Amino acid sequence: MPTDSTPPDPSQLLHGVAPIAHLGVLRAQGEDAAAFLHAQLTQDFVQLDAQHARLAAFLSAKGRMQASFIGLQRSATEVLLLCSRDLLAPTLKRLSMFVLRAKVRLSDATAEFALYGLAGSAVETIAGSVGPAWAKADFGSESVVHLYPALGQPRALWVGPADAPAPAGPALDAGLWLWSEVRSGVATLSAPVVDLFVPQMLNYESVGGVNFHKGCYPGQEVVARSQYRGTLKRRAYLAHADAPIAVAAEIFAASDPEQPCGTVVQVAAAPGGGVDAIVCLQTAAAEQPLHVPQPEGQPMPLTLLPLPYPLLEEV
Repeated sequence: MPTDSTPPDPSQLLHGVAPIAHLGVLRAQGEDAAAFLHAQLTQDFVQLDAQHARLAAFLSAKGRMQASFIGLQRSATEVLLLCSRDLLAPTLKRLSMFVLRAKVRLSDATAEFALYGLAGSAVETIAGSVGPAWAKADFGSESVVHLYPALGQPRALWVGPADAPAPAGPALDAGLWLWSEVRSGVATLSAPVVDLFVPQMLNYESVGGVNFHKGCYPGQEVVARSQYRGTLKRRAYLAHADAPIAVAAEIFAASDPEQPCGTVVQVAAAPGGGVDAIVCLQTAAAEQPLHVPQPEGQPMPLTLLPLPYPLLEEV
């Protein structure tokens, strides 16, 4: 008897509510909280309001990313920064060095909040509507931040007190949420790749992570020079591999097997097999056969996938 062997559409898997354990919460509290973050990060926090969130990066003086954040306002004197848990402690320590006389207190508030990812139909069911990326809505003590979609499916981040009931909806496997993070093309910096990238190397200027009109912040001159002098030679791409590859692994092009042309930034298991990844590559290498060396066996080929958003220079 004939059967339909057409594989299911992977995007149809992205519906439901997933617990998020890979992010921590850094809190800035005090009358100078927004102004302090404004002076340290790549985005405008002075103009941040209750209807929006911010994607932002914390840079070294040389413009290299030390951490990335999703920032949201809880009140006029409280801002939460969500970042990779493995970077929270060192980032809190380093940011605290710049507080000086500012009226702001920084702390690790991870234990006080619960985080969930919403995907597909769960976004509209829980948030009431699908909003553009970085739009935010508050529901009492809980907040929903709309994110970039993945494979055409809307996504959002639910942030609430740790003792609040979880958002109601069908369960979404946490691994599928991590896969949706990769397929959105918006990288979350983690410890293995600290100090490797100027924000534009991860396309942050194209996904709302850099404000070129705000005042100075550490690394700002490097970011501006990369944008306006045409010195940027690396970009973020989506890629697929048929077997696991590691974050921070070097990538090589067929034309030069000795010198790496890129780095693996973020990886998640793909539901159809293998892994999908965000990679940072030299733009000149993007048209060549690519591979990641393996500790044992043959190098693992990489196949580039379409980027799900236009780059700023192409808009």
